[in-house]
Amino acid sequence: MLSKEDNELYTRVGPGTGMGELFRRFWLPVLLVSDLPERDGPPVRIRLLCEDLVAFRDTSGKVGIVEERCPHRQASLYFGRNEECGLRCVYHGWKFDTEGRCVDMPNEPESSRFKERIRLRSYPVREAADLIWVYMGPPELEPELPDFEWMRVPPQQRIVARWLQESNWAQGLEGEIDASHLSFLHQVFDGAPAEIQNPSPGLKLIRDSGVGNPELAVRETDYGCLYAARRGLSDGRDYWRIGHWLMPSFSLVPSSPVFSGRVFVPIDDENCLTIHYAWLDRPFTQAERDEAFSGAVFPPRLIPGTAMPLANRGNDYLIDRDLQRTGNFTGIWGVSDQDRAVQESMGPIVDRTKEHLGSADRGVLAARRMLIRAARDLRNGIEPKAATDGSLYAVLPYLNIEVEQDVERFITRHRDDLASRID
Repeated sequence: MLSKEDNELYTRVGPGTGMGELFRRFWLPVLLVSDLPERDGPPVRIRLLCEDLVAFRDTSGKVGIVEERCPHRQASLYFGRNEECGLRCVYHGWKFDTEGRCVDMPNEPESSRFKERIRLRSYPVREAADLIWVYMGPPELEPELPDFEWMRVPPQQRIVARWLQESNWAQGLEGEIDASHLSFLHQVFDGAPAEIQNPSPGLKLIRDSGVGNPELAVRETDYGCLYAARRGLSDGRDYWRIGHWLMPSFSLVPSSPVFSGRVFVPIDDENCLTIHYAWLDRPFTQAERDEAFSGAVFPPRLIPGTAMPLANRGNDYLIDRDLQRTGNFTGIWGVSDQDRAVQESMGPIVDRTKEHLGSADRGVLAARRMLIRAARDLRNGIEPKAATDGSLYAVLPYLNIEVEQDVERFITRHRDDLASRID
């Protein structure tokens, strides 16, 4: 369990909070490039780290992310006119460029230099890997983008998606590094209807192993931690699932043949944006893309035109009690919806003073410990190493290993592989 003080530090992300300032040291993906498809198109509202913002693509194609409220009378710039390389407030016509500079103030005398003193808060933006990224930290500390493998592959070898989760970001992240829940939450029974049979070979191996308490190993790294879970198979092999948590809230999860992961981006203290990335060492076929967006695994099915999952808290995640008795463990259809249902059911922010954690929670404990330590270090002037060295994220996604007998040997061998790759 955490103390109340540590839980507050761990979960609160507004300006000036310890974890909020830590997140602001990293580049964070916030939109799909396709969310801003056209120059001079409609602006998009964003709420990120408890700040209300708008994003827009100007006449030249450059994306700006600026505070939502016009500094004149605090009207929302979401209603603004995106025209001629700037976003113009419809209330009195003040216009701002992608850097937040006021470039026109038509309700003031032509001789006035008032506009030169007015500026919106704006943040650096990058477009990479089909995503729009933003950096909200000190300008003088702006880091390089993380060097993820999925960001380097051609677009035809990558899938990205985004959706809303109605809980604190940490509840999503902790689900990623919880190795034992897969034996229960995502279990599909023999003889279940074909439409709910999970296509993941790894989850089938876990079910067939019958092992609900895998042996766990965790190793801290400069980028976060590596975690491994071993389950014995009936044929005498050991089935290892090797995954990574990467600062501050990225993951590489055990999956095969498609590599995948997610990042949980805090919207505010009680909501987060989940961004999913998946990639292959070859182009996806159209059938594979259709399967990926079927809702069976990740991403979930969405309400058309929104980032809200179709199965959500308001409709009890479409739980089917008959299905729960005979088809799968939860009565909820997709893997993503199953994860979100239990994570959101904990409440907007878990009261971790009431938890009782055991040996199965080693990965969760390691991430909590490292994040809280990093937030405290930052308060003492120690910058997070992972934010300043994008090459640390070039970890190799060696996942779903079924034949290794010694996890320490496995970790050591691939650490050497990683070192040679970065060199």
